Amino acid sequence: MNRFILVQGIVRTFVPLVGTLTAVTAGLAVGELFGYSVYHTFFFIIVPIIGGGIGEGILPLSLAYSSILGGTPDQYVAQLVPAAVVGNIVAIICSGMLARLALKRRELSGDGMLIRAREENALFEEKEEQGGVDFRYMGAGVLLICAFFVLGGLLEKVVHIPGPVMMILVAVAFKYLQVLPSNLEGGCKSFYKLVSTAFIWPVMIGLGMLYVPLDSVVKVFSVGYVVVCASVVIAMTLAGFLVGNLLKMFPIESAIVTCCHSGLGGTGDVAILSAANRMALMPFAQISTRIGGASTVILATLLLGLFS
Repeated sequence: MNRFILVQGIVRTFVPLVGTLTAVTAGLAVGELFGYSVYHTFFFIIVPIIGGGIGEGILPLSLAYSSILGGTPDQYVAQLVPAAVVGNIVAIICSGMLARLALKRRELSGDGMLIRAREENALFEEKEEQGGVDFRYMGAGVLLICAFFVLGGLLEKVVHIPGPVMMILVAVAFKYLQVLPSNLEGGCKSFYKLVSTAFIWPVMIGLGMLYVPLDSVVKVFSVGYVVVCASVVIAMTLAGFLVGNLLKMFPIESAIVTCCHSGLGGTGDVAILSAANRMALMPFAQISTRIGGASTVILATLLLGLFS
């Protein structure tokens, strides 16, 4: 991600993500109505919805839960995945409804622009780099990614926060401090494009076959369960709509970006933004999903350790 987008985007999107507090409150209240305990609603319904997807959220959470509560990670994956999937579906529906609202109330929409000041909004546009892929730097990028992964695992032993989450935080710090040469960053980006373009479906299918016992997933579904998941996403979206307007953002775009906090990672962001025909919001959506999700996983891990 472009450094300017990373730094300024965090400032622009984290305040609307205050809506996450509203989502947590709404989810706990509705969960109480349907007989779920506060503990179960928070850790097994709300957290997986706003945890940042499968790879960045569910898998680190399952490792953390198994480490703290005992058992194996796959047991917790089966309990966490349904909430994330339902939350993503509700987010897509909310995004589509917001797009329809934009057609009726033009003054609430920026037609894909988040910030009302057009010249400021233009600074966040990512330009595609010209030229072919340098496979030497791509190989170096793979090595760098592996190094970050190993570093995250080592830091986990020290701070007791899941390694993949620490990997994301360290990568953000390196990007912010501009430690790495641009060629190496370009190599990592090239490899990311390869994986996200060609391997995302095999990864999702493999994940479903290896980590998600369908019989266990079916057992957790109920009307109350779906309503609780929906209340979390809807409350978050409404909060983003209201808070965004106060920050000189277009309310509909702000709501959609905030809604992406409940997306299933990058693929979830694509689905949510596609439903609203607002793919230009992807840089903000990525921050909402990745950084917001990583923060959620860290906080949930610390709280689970305190209350278990």
